[in-house]
Formats: sequence, structure tokens, C-alpha cells
Amino acid sequence: MGLGPRSPHKQGRRFPAGGKRGRGAKGSGRPRPGRQRHPCPPPDGRSEPAPDAHPHLSPEALGYFRRALSALKEAPETGEERELMVHNVLKEVEAQALALATNRTGSEMLQELLGFSPRKPLCRVWAALHSSLRFVACHRCGVHVLQSALLQLPRLLGSPAEEEEGEEEDGKDGHVETLEELVLGLAAEVCDDFLFYCGDTHGSFVVRTLLQVLGGTLLESERARHRGSQSPEAQKAPSRECKPTDFEVPETFLNCLQNLSSCFLKDVAVFITDKISSFCLQVALQILHRKLPQFCAHLCSAVIGYLSSRNSSADGSPLLLFLRDQTSSRLLEQVLLVSEPPRLQSLFEDHLQGQLQALAAHSIANFPLQRFLDAITTPELLSPVFEELSPALEAVLAQGHPGVVIALVGACRRVGTHQAQVLQLLLEAFHCAEPSSRQVACVPLFATLMAYEVYYGLAEEEGAVPMEHQVEMAAARDLGEVTVLGSLLLQHLLHFSRPCLILQSLSALTGPQLLTLAQSPAGSHVLDAVLTSPSVTHKQRRPVLKLLKGHYVALACSRHGSRVLDAIWSGAALGARKEIAAELGERNQELIRDPFGHHVARNVALTTFLKRREAWEQEQGAVAKRRRALNSILED
Repeated sequence: MGLGPRSPHKQGRRFPAGGKRGRGAKGSGRPRPGRQRHPCPPPDGRSEPAPDAHPHLSPEALGYFRRALSALKEAPETGEERELMVHNVLKEVEAQALALATNRTGSEMLQELLGFSPRKPLCRVWAALHSSLRFVACHRCGVHVLQSALLQLPRLLGSPAEEEEGEEEDGKDGHVETLEELVLGLAAEVCDDFLFYCGDTHGSFVVRTLLQVLGGTLLESERARHRGSQSPEAQKAPSRECKPTDFEVPETFLNCLQNLSSCFLKDVAVFITDKISSFCLQVALQILHRKLPQFCAHLCSAVIGYLSSRNSSADGSPLLLFLRDQTSSRLLEQVLLVSEPPRLQSLFEDHLQGQLQALAAHSIANFPLQRFLDAITTPELLSPVFEELSPALEAVLAQGHPGVVIALVGACRRVGTHQAQVLQLLLEAFHCAEPSSRQVACVPLFATLMAYEVYYGLAEEEGAVPMEHQVEMAAARDLGEVTVLGSLLLQHLLHFSRPCLILQSLSALTGPQLLTLAQSPAGSHVLDAVLTSPSVTHKQRRPVLKLLKGHYVALACSRHGSRVLDAIWSGAALGARKEIAAELGERNQELIRDPFGHHVARNVALTTFLKRREAWEQEQGAVAKRRRALNSILED
């Protein structure tokens, strides 16, 4: 495969760090989408009561709920006293639910109180809000109460139905709907006014949370967005990492999810072009991809079909216009991520082929292109894409879109092809391919996203023969600031089938330079890749990790370095553990006083090592034996 003509050799290039992933990130090239929007008037001539018509929360009531919440937090987690306290507090909540939900402080407390609520009291509070559902759902405070109520379902749907014992009590007050009925009722009401709820700044949050609950999947991005609206106390709760969380839901929920998602098909043009409404369709695609993949494919077909039917652009498919649009490009990113390989292949052949370099250079279109590259899983698709993009790799970096390059390298890692070619292109782009002595400097260049001349401050004239790499000059220079994208690039390269060059470059660093890498928030993950990559053997790791000898205390007393040291310790043999413990033991008191070091000291059992060496060796030997047995089982 020919790589085609390369861009002219540019002198002294610092590659812009590029936009961060995520909406409206600083330097992303995308303005933050506006979320302030005037609510639409209710359709069908229906009117909502003015806000002043709703009850207000008195200072006395606010004080009561504040004290009650504080008491609940301090009470034992189980027992009759707690159950009675929860019952009494939520009874008061039921009487003033609307006033609490629409008060800023009250809504924050109500969200926390719902976290304590058993199933039946939650249903009563929900029922109390139902008569003013539209007002609450589109209220800047009330919307978060509804979200909190919906987010209790993973906890309550799986709980025993012990609260149903008291159903006969409800005869006096009338029937109280079950949790399932309340969720389905909310879905029906949203379905009736779908465009209104999806287009409202606050109401769209309810739609997105409802879609997740109906599908039995909570997306990390939406949970994080919701936590941002909570009180400081609630935000301190530990958050789960990245992956969506699944939970069991009744079959009626999945049927309702499909019915609700069908509403997108009626007005697909609105959901493609409207900033607020588009978020709802993006969430729907993620949920449907996991739970109803056939309907997800149908929805994707509707989106692509509509966009493809618009007026053609001068330079190709009409889809290209929407890839460059601030709003529709975000939706297309999600469509690309949930598309199956055959659809991605046809999208490339029908719309994207011949346009990849132009898309990579565009300030907005480079983001959906990154998602397209992230979705590639077959060599049949990667080969023509690589053929088209590879000649422009240095130009794309210079334009400040390194995310495209990292996504292409990630695709090569995932598919397992074109790895040697893309590494050679990277060396050329960072001006360290020739002379060959420069190749050993590739790690600091990739990590900082700087070309060789910029990183080492050289003033080479254009056309001059590049100078040889000076080892003394490299050793005397502190490691530059490691970028997030630079770290991702190195992690991908370390997972290539042959990461020898990257490992040689890491081994060429000085101890202080590798220490700086390990202590960096982004750089520490490069060391994680060295320790976890199946392509890196124990023999290849040893020269890299040996550089950290003499720096274990500095590692242990660093937020990110201590995590790296824990990972090194976890995989170390008994002899290596003795060396680490001996070095740490020389400065035991310093470790104990350090907020990170004392955790490392405990993990290493440093006190035992210093006072009862024989017992420590027996314990560590047993740990090593168990680890070897486990590895043997996993390898089989």
C-alpha cells in the first residue's frame, strides 16, 4: 500500500493539544451549547397554574426537614427506630411535596430523603406530585426531584415486596399506584406531549432519565450530570466509574421504551436540529443499542435517511453538511458509535470516502470522524480508511486535531493491522524518524505532543540535515508536561503487538524523568500500560521499572505515583518486594506522616517487615504462590 505524498517537512513544530473530548470543553473548537431556553407554551390550549398558585415552604417547615435529614443520616442503618423515623418524615414530605420540590433548598433535601425512602412512601410522594407533573418536570428545582425519584428504581425494583403488607391501610385514602404503574403513567404523559418535554431545558432531563429507567440502564454521563445538581453532601458520595449500570426491569418497561422511542420517528427533523431535543435522541440510541438493537438500527436508518435526502453539498454527500454542524454532528457521533460493521461500511462507501482528510481538518467534523474511527472493528473497513488518512497525519496534528490521530492509532490497536506503518508515520510526523538515533526520544515527544526540534529547543534551518540525537542533552532536560492525548497515544502503542521501540525509549529516560512520568495524572497511565499490556513481557518491563529504584519513597508520597507503586508491588516477585520494602523502610516515619505514603506503608506491611522480617517473608511468599496459581488458572 502506497502512503502517497507527505506534507513538506516543517521546522520546529509544536502540535496543538487539540480539543478535549466532551461538549464545550476548553479549546475544543466547539462553543458550549446554550441550555437557557424559554419553555414552550403547553399545547392543546391547556394552561398550567402560575408558580405563585403553588404552596410555598415556610421557614419552620424547612428547618424541620433539615433537622429530620440530619437525624436520618446519624441514625443506625437498620432497626425499628429508623423505620419509624423514615415513615414519619416521609409522611410530612407527602403533605408538602410540591412546596419542597419547587424550593431550591427543599428540593435538595427531598432528593436526599428519597434516597432513604422505601417503595411505598416513595410512591405516595410521587403521587402527590403527579397532579402538577408538567409544572414540576419543567421547574429548575422540581426536575431534579423527579430524576431522583426515577433513579431510586434500581434500588427499589430489586427489593423484597415487604411493604405491600400494608396495602389494606390505603382503603381510607384511596388506591395508591404501584411504582411500576407510576413509571408507566409518567411515560404515557411524556409520550402525549413528547416534543414539549424533549424541547424544554428542564423537561428534557426527565425524558433522558425516563429512557434509562425504562431500559434498565443508567449511563455514567447522565448520572454525573445529575450529581452536579445535587447538594455538596450528595456530591461527596462516591461515583461509579464510566461503564453503564444495568438492572432488571419488568417486560412492560421495555415495551414502553419502544413505544416512547417511536415518538422520535414522527418528528425526526426536530431531534436532529434542535440542541435540547437532540440530547434525548442521543440517550435513546445508547439505551436502545444495549436493550433493543433492532429498533436502534431502525432509528439510525431514519436519521441517516433523512439527512441523506437533504440538498446535496457541492463537494459530495449531503451528510457532510450535517457532520460540520454544531448540533447534528453530536447526534451523528452517537449514530456512528452504535452502528454495526455493515452499516459503518456502507456509510463510509456512500458518504465519507474521499472526504476524510477534509473532515479531519474541520473544527467540528473532526469529532464525529473520531467516533467513526472508534467504531471500526474490521480490517476491511480500516484498510481504505488508513490509506486515505495516513498521508495527512502530520497535517492533522499541526491543525490541532490530535484526537483524530489517537483514534486512528486506537483503531490499528483494536483491529491488529497497520501497526508498524502508523508507528513509522508518527516518527516522521514528530521528526524523530531520521536519523535513527532520534527514535529513542519518541516517548517524551509523543507524551508532550511536541516535534523533536521544539522539545529540545533546536533551531534547525529548513532543508538542513537533521542532527544526531544527543544523549547528554536529552538526559539533562526535565520531562515536559504530559498531555492526556499524548498519554493515550503511548497507551495504544504499548498495546501494539510489537511495542519494542516504545519500551526502548522508556528505558532511555533517566530515573527522575520516569519518576515525573509516574507522578503525572496523565503519565501514570502510561506506566499502567507497561504493567498490564499483554504484549509486554516481564523481561521487557524489568529495564523500565529498574529506573525507579531509588525513587520509591517519592513515588509513595505522590497521589498518582503511589498508585503506580501499588501496581508494581502487586506484580512483583518476592525478591523485588524485599528491595522495595527495604528502600521504603529507611524512611518509614516520613511515609507514615504522608497522606499517600502511609497507605503504601500499610499495603507493603512495612511495620512487619521492619520488626518481624521472617514472618513478613512467609506471608509475602504465600501471596506470591497464590498469585502464580491464579495466573496459571487464568492462562489455562
